[in-house]
Amino acid sequence: MILPISERAQRVKPSATLSVTARAAELRAAGKNVIGLGAGEPDFDTPAHIKQAAIDAIERGFTKYTAVDGIPELKAAIQAKFERDNQLRYEANQILVSVGAKQTIFNLCQAILDQGDEVVIPAPYWVSYPDIALLSDATPVPVFAGVGQGFKISPEQLDAAISPKTRLFMLNSPSNPTGAAYTRAELQALGEVLARHEQVVIATDDMYEHIYWAEEPFCSLATACPDLYERTVTINGVSKCYAMTGWRIGYCGGPAPVIAAMKKIQGQSTSNPVSISQVAAVAALDGDQACVTEMNNAFKQRHDFVVDALNRISGFSCRAGEGTFYAFPDVSGAIAATDGVNDDIELAEYLINEVGVALVPGSAFGAAGYLRLSFAYSVDTLKEAIGRLAAAFDGG
Repeated sequence: MILPISERAQRVKPSATLSVTARAAELRAAGKNVIGLGAGEPDFDTPAHIKQAAIDAIERGFTKYTAVDGIPELKAAIQAKFERDNQLRYEANQILVSVGAKQTIFNLCQAILDQGDEVVIPAPYWVSYPDIALLSDATPVPVFAGVGQGFKISPEQLDAAISPKTRLFMLNSPSNPTGAAYTRAELQALGEVLARHEQVVIATDDMYEHIYWAEEPFCSLATACPDLYERTVTINGVSKCYAMTGWRIGYCGGPAPVIAAMKKIQGQSTSNPVSISQVAAVAALDGDQACVTEMNNAFKQRHDFVVDALNRISGFSCRAGEGTFYAFPDVSGAIAATDGVNDDIELAEYLINEVGVALVPGSAFGAAGYLRLSFAYSVDTLKEAIGRLAAAFDGG
């Protein structure tokens, strides 16, 4: 019996990052010594004051449905965060709380895209952007910027990619997978292009805003380009900088009509985010931010170690990032030097099977010839993994 699978579902691929993580877990369960560096998940525990807020919420019985778009206390905390950190002011009806930033992006695409619409996506990109566009019957239009451009697209590239069918421009800075971040001046240059195309909604994924160490302060696109505020959706969440991945809280601020449409989509899918997680997110956003600084300092130290170590391995070349907890080395030399390996996908397969290190192929991010390594792991784990890579390629 052949059961029907929709054309929509057949368009998309499983998440490469989740697949690699699951594969590493399966191999470990089978007794193979595999170090998985595929997941973008901090190894830190959620800070104690955030967990305590959730415990208190459970004990007082805060376990019922909430408003679809989030509890008032959390929306107020998000409004305060946007004003404090980004100098962006939103009314309550311009805020939507979702089950992770991934749902925020899904809601946005479902709310504004129709068949035939195009979504311009700088590449390398987070693996889910193109597939979420496809699930919304739209066409992803990748725009590639290699390491020679610092993995950042130029205004000329953006202008050339926008067509009368373009409805959404999706920007992620600092970037998963590259760690590259746009400066205020670079955002303003992109903004000058976007200002000429009034049919384009702009989405900025700022999830790694506080995992950041460039000399210039972090800047969001709507902050750099206030004239684009009325058609920019600024997306963020608590998963990464507060080590709250499993709590599943993302949020955004944007134009009220777009937010209202996104709320309708969410109301017919998950309804409200988890009540307990919302209370925890209030504690995260309104509470002491020392935990964020502590984790960011640790990620910067790991970044420095990993980038330096990768650049010592034969066949690897890695650009230093400005943020996130990912390294994205060019491994074309390692591919050429490995018998039976012709591309980054085959190299990743070789590494997990023969070297015992699980990394994500760059092709999943629109960048063939690269691998993504997450350094959201302990220093000891990273040292062991890098040591295995070095031994495999005679680099150390």
